[in-house]
Amino acid sequence: QMQILAVGMLLFNKLAIQHFPLECSLVWAQLFFSAACLGLFAFPYIHVGSMKDLLRWCMVVPFYCGMLLSSILALKHAPMSLVIVLRNTSPLGTLVFERFYPEPLRISGTMLGAIMMMMIGAMMYVSELPVKSWQGIGWVLLNSAIAVADRLLQRLLLSKEQCPVDISKTGITLINNLVGLFPIGLAMWVKGEFAMLPAAVAVLSPIDKVYIAVSCVIGLAISYTSIWAQSLISATSFLVMINANKFIIIGIEAFGLHSKALSALQIAGASLTILGGVAYGKARQAIEEEAEEMKFLLPQQDGMPPLKVKGFSC
Repeated sequence: QMQILAVGMLLFNKLAIQHFPLECSLVWAQLFFSAACLGLFAFPYIHVGSMKDLLRWCMVVPFYCGMLLSSILALKHAPMSLVIVLRNTSPLGTLVFERFYPEPLRISGTMLGAIMMMMIGAMMYVSELPVKSWQGIGWVLLNSAIAVADRLLQRLLLSKEQCPVDISKTGITLINNLVGLFPIGLAMWVKGEFAMLPAAVAVLSPIDKVYIAVSCVIGLAISYTSIWAQSLISATSFLVMINANKFIIIGIEAFGLHSKALSALQIAGASLTILGGVAYGKARQAIEEEAEEMKFLLPQQDGMPPLKVKGFSC
C-alpha cells in the first residue's frame, strides 16, 4: 500500500502543480483537507499523552512542511524521473546519522554495497540529463536533505526502541497537518499567493480540479501510512522502500505522459538503482532475523539500565 500511495502522490502532485502553479496554496489545501477529515471522522482515535509529548512532536512539523513544499517545488521545476533518481541517495544520509541513535542501526557490507549501487545508478542517469532539467536539481537535493532530517526525527520519536512519544498515529497525523497550516499559510502570504489565488482557481478546468482533489486524498492516506511504516522500520529502510518502488513513474513519464525520453545509459542507471533497492531490502531482512535470534540467545538481564547516547535522552 505504501509503495502504491507513494507512486500516486508523486504522479498527481506533478499533474496538480502543472495546472495550478501556486505551490504554497496547493500544499495548504492538502494539509487543510487532511486536518479537516481527521478532525471530523477520526476524533475518537486521537490520543495525546501529555503536553510534553505534543511539544516534542511539534519539532517534526517544520521538517514535515518543508518536505512537502520542497517536493512540490522539485516537481514543478524537474521531471519526475529526476526527482526519483536523486532521492535514492537519501538513505546514505540516514545511515550515517542513525549511528548516533540510542539503539543504532546495524550496518553490513551488503547494505553499503546496495546503497553504492543506487548512487552509481543515479549518477549514470543524471549524466545524460538535458540542460533544461538541471534547474530543478537544487530543489530535489533540498527536498532529499529535508526528507532525511524528517525521517530521522520521526524514527527517533516513533520507534519503541528509541524515544517514543505517547501519541496515537491518528493524533500525530492530525498534528502534522493542523499545525502545518500556519507555516505554509505564512509562506503563502510572503509569496503573495493570496492575491494570485482567485485568478489561478478561475482558470482551472474540471480535470485540473480532479488532479488537485486526488492529490489531497492520497496526501491524507500517505501521511498516516508513512507514520505507521516509520514506527516499524528504520529511517534508512523507509527511504529505500519508498524510493526503489517509484521507478514505475519513469515508465509512466516516458510512455504514458510522453514527457521524458530515456537513453540506454539512463535505463541502465535506473535498473541498477532498482537492483540496489532490492539488495538493500534483502540485507536488512537478514540483519533483522539475526537480531531476533540473538534476543533468544542473549536475553536482557533484569535490572540492567538501558543504554543512552548523549544528546538523545528521552
